[in-house]
Amino acid sequence: MTDTGPPSWHRSLLFTDSYQLVMAQLYVEDGIADRTAQFDHLYRSNPDYGGHQAGFCVFAGLEPMLEWMATVSVTDADLAALAAQRNPAGGRRYSDDFLGWLAEHGHFRDLEVQAVAEGRVVHPNVPLMTVTGPFAAAQLLETALLNQCNYPTLIATKAARIVDSARGGDVLEFGMRRGPGAAVDEAARAALIGGCSATSNVQASVALGTDPKGTHAHSLVQAHLALGSGELGAFRSFARRYPDECILLVDTVDTLRSGVPNAIQVFEELRAAGHEPAGIRLDSGDLAHLAVESARMLDDAGFDRARIVLSGDLDEVTIWQVLTQVADEAPKAGLDADAICRRLVYGVGTRLITSEGDPALGGVYKLTAITDETGAWLPALKLSENPAKVPITGPKACWRLHDRRGKATVDLMTAPDEVPFDDGDRMIVHHPAQAGVRRVILRDEITRIEPLHDLVFVDGRPTGPPSTLDELRARRRADVDELDSGVRRMVNPHRYHVSLSDRLHRIQQETVDRLRARQ
Repeated sequence: MTDTGPPSWHRSLLFTDSYQLVMAQLYVEDGIADRTAQFDHLYRSNPDYGGHQAGFCVFAGLEPMLEWMATVSVTDADLAALAAQRNPAGGRRYSDDFLGWLAEHGHFRDLEVQAVAEGRVVHPNVPLMTVTGPFAAAQLLETALLNQCNYPTLIATKAARIVDSARGGDVLEFGMRRGPGAAVDEAARAALIGGCSATSNVQASVALGTDPKGTHAHSLVQAHLALGSGELGAFRSFARRYPDECILLVDTVDTLRSGVPNAIQVFEELRAAGHEPAGIRLDSGDLAHLAVESARMLDDAGFDRARIVLSGDLDEVTIWQVLTQVADEAPKAGLDADAICRRLVYGVGTRLITSEGDPALGGVYKLTAITDETGAWLPALKLSENPAKVPITGPKACWRLHDRRGKATVDLMTAPDEVPFDDGDRMIVHHPAQAGVRRVILRDEITRIEPLHDLVFVDGRPTGPPSTLDELRARRRADVDELDSGVRRMVNPHRYHVSLSDRLHRIQQETVDRLRARQ
């Protein structure tokens, strides 16, 4: 997205939590700020919306975050603000020595980032990003990284599920008025990555080089009713100004007795003037039933190509219910259900922009290794009573394996110098958190092995130009198509396999045992 974007204070290094700066000062004073460290960004579980669950996520937010990393630095105003902060006893929270260090090192140009490409399907426990570089700088990145990638990933995932449930119907993102402040721009971009064909957000559309979409408001009809020209007058007014993109909102008065008949009259006038009407919009009531009846009326009047836009508290479940009901009702009315479904467009707002049901992705950023005085890697882990919260230690490689059907079958983490099947045609792989859970994978079961991570940030800049929106969408579409149908299932999806190689599993267990012995 071009620089229309976040408020100016998002450009500041102070766009972080207090404890990141507190820890950076401590690392400077302890003499370990410049040690090379590695942090992994991952999430532990897919969104669970209550009555339905996601079987995967779509990674979003990476490329804007990398651009932010390349441009942000500490300013004199930032340093002055920190110098003015006081602890409860009245003393300075940040010393002159630390502020001097921050003036020189308050940037992210010394970090390297390996990451899954933005737009790709991702799964729990597999690092989305690995950040390597000076310990204090990598620590300072944590909050901003999580802020800029967790929410977009959540929205791209929700959008991908909604698009999947629409079975080829266009999905429009209509959530700006219900979203979290300026983050709606990030959400619009994420929704487009997730498969929405357009957004109503004009600023985001301009920044992304897409065309915003929308219809008209109920207030147009209300005003014409109050002024005496009625619903028909409102429709004529809209059609006169926008004859080639005329979608009429037909539910202000009475959808089937007033709205659709008046729309048809205006459509006939448009056609007589050489224009082809675009369609109608239904925003309330029994949307499936109204869609079937509206389709019948439009077909009888010769407007069988007019689109029918549905809006009003839609999500993947309600769209699935609408399509199920249309499939049941349309044949009873003598109509082709598939033909009706092909002309449906879904304007999805609140439930998409807020990821209703699970409004936060549990993305975390964990230290997994740090170097000693000689530069040798030392594993660093958070030990927890919950094995699912123990990250996978140290440097590692991540791979995606595809089976004979061409479907992704496992995301595999290995030691950094290890390649799947490099020591034979049979691999034992392990669950990353559940002791004793393992499986055997045979080489002849696998048709493709691809590395998941690329170097995306080095020497203070992204390693390549920003992806186009079409490229981001293509990655998501290709990866979703390669998922087993059970993983894509809307309710109780099949668990996609994420595994550790036998060698990495041994390293992990030895590290955990050694660190526990030091407690």
